[in-house]
Amino acid sequence: MKTSMTPDYRLDMMGEPCPYPAVATLEAMTQLTPGQILEVVCDCPQSINNIPLDAKNHGYQVLDIQQDGPTLRYLIQR
Repeated sequence: MKTSMTPDYRLDMMGEPCPYPAVATLEAMTQLTPGQILEVVCDCPQSINNIPLDAKNHGYQVLDIQQDGPTLRYLIQR
């Protein structure tokens, strides 16, 4: 699923071990106003389970998940 949505903010968590990308994502989401989009980029394999689940549990919408080799990219809307 390719998307042309432009995120409002980008969170680069490359090289950070789990659970830091998921924790930082939730912290960053609280800074956004409703409707804004956060792009999260990380290479933590467990984040494919943690980030989407945490986002949904907090009422955020996961718009897109892309994987390019070890790199994972999430678009999450508040």
